[in-house]
Amino acid sequence: MAGKELTLLGLWASPFVLRARIALSLKGLTYAYSEENLDDKSELLLSSNPVLKKVPVLIHHGKPVCESQIIVQYVDEAFPAAAPNFLPSDPYDRAIARFWASYVDDKFYSAWIPVFRGRTAEEMAEAARQAVAALETLEQAFRECSKGKAFFGGDSVGLVDVVLGGLVGWLYATEAICGVKALDAGRTPLLAAWAERFCALEGVKGLIPDVDRLLEYTKARRAVFGLPPLRP
Repeated sequence: MAGKELTLLGLWASPFVLRARIALSLKGLTYAYSEENLDDKSELLLSSNPVLKKVPVLIHHGKPVCESQIIVQYVDEAFPAAAPNFLPSDPYDRAIARFWASYVDDKFYSAWIPVFRGRTAEEMAEAARQAVAALETLEQAFRECSKGKAFFGGDSVGLVDVVLGGLVGWLYATEAICGVKALDAGRTPLLAAWAERFCALEGVKGLIPDVDRLLEYTKARRAVFGLPPLRP
């Protein structure tokens, strides 16, 4: 479905790009994918996202859509006949889903990013612990939103599943990067089980980067940023 009308500009390691890829894949939409080099950005990326100059960018019939959460919601609205529908029909439920999707970026991801960019092992480990605390809040959100079912969206994947799901590879890689296990079945059993179910979905399998590849990417990017190497 969709075919040549859709093009996604991305970077394989970006959790934000992965959200867009997961959304398109789960809906069964075919699209052209263009891998970007963020150290040498293409003219297409710069012209498609002149304000932020970053990925992901979804180009639909020549018109660019930027920012991962906006892209996921756009895909849902532009292709309503393609299941699953990521946003619920009820306005209140839709508002709740958007609230928790924003929480993932504003609270969880902002706490986690020093795991990737921290200067010291202590700073990175502390960031991971703060991120785990945010995950504990998301554990409670999952209990309430899922109503005992498999996903934040209930029986099928919803907006929060896609938004948090884009970060799952990095959650698994956190222990290798700084020694702190992010998805711990002892602390967040519902999220740990959810992550396994999510990664096993037909539209998700093969998209989540493996830990070793993300670890090597982290080492390479830290060198580019002039940050100290990871402790062995």
